Amino acid sequence: MSLRIAAGSAHPGLAGAVAKLLGTEPVPGELARFPDGELRPAVGHLRGGDVYVIQPTGPPVSDHFLELFLLLDACRRAGAQRITAVVPYFGYARQDRRSQPGEPVGARVVADALAASGAQRLVVIDPHTVALEAMCGMPVEMLTAVPVLAQALAPDVPGGAVIVAPDLGAVKLAERYASVLQRPVAVVRKTRITGAIVRAEEIAGDVAGRPAVIVDDMISTGATIEAAAQVVRAHGGTCHTVAATHGLLVGGAGQRLRQLPTSRVVTTDSLPQGHTSSPALHAESVAPLLADAISRLHHDQPLAGLRAPA
Repeated sequence: MSLRIAAGSAHPGLAGAVAKLLGTEPVPGELARFPDGELRPAVGHLRGGDVYVIQPTGPPVSDHFLELFLLLDACRRAGAQRITAVVPYFGYARQDRRSQPGEPVGARVVADALAASGAQRLVVIDPHTVALEAMCGMPVEMLTAVPVLAQALAPDVPGGAVIVAPDLGAVKLAERYASVLQRPVAVVRKTRITGAIVRAEEIAGDVAGRPAVIVDDMISTGATIEAAAQVVRAHGGTCHTVAATHGLLVGGAGQRLRQLPTSRVVTTDSLPQGHTSSPALHAESVAPLLADAISRLHHDQPLAGLRAPA
């Protein structure tokens, strides 16, 4: 099977960078849009190919997912022999359970739609929940960008620094950073009021007189990071650096990040960056990580060292 890279419209720059590292070019294609908004993607010759469709599902999340479903179906109908959905940022992963009666489990709905559209395997980076694998009726490769981000952080992390998880859901992620950077971990206890408002008052761990490196899987509105920084300061610490794999940066995130007393905010290019004018914001590329994973999958090799620990 020949290796083929197909790019959705969500982040063609990332797909192009991955293809270049693999010594190929993205499959020619186009995305037509009818006057009423209907999408109609089209792909070139794929018959017998091992196709990797690269499409992160950042804002507008639902539009990018629908495009991905249609693009997967187009690849299947174009004769692709094996189809892998490469979704660096997987939207709807936060909807992995019902918090009250009458709600959907959005992550499961999206996972079923991926399989129905033709995806035979899914590749994601630091998903919001590891339960995503159990929801999918296909193999899921969960990669991690922690080594990439930790390497970028290492030169500027001062002695005595502590890695801070902004909520209980980020504890395992913080432990991965702590293992690489050889630093202790502290955990903030957070209560979410709405999608953009959170309350954090308690912290487990010693941050007094210490610089804090706040880590999370994503920065959406920045409210969680802002609340964690406030708790760190209230307990005598300083907010030195923020690191997150996915920079959605919506709903006033830019203003929140600019107001944080941090020296750096480090994320990746799993989603397009450059729309937030923060001089402290820096994006590390995950193109080498994805290219390595795709090359190994294409040659049926293990992903040792690339996968997130269970």
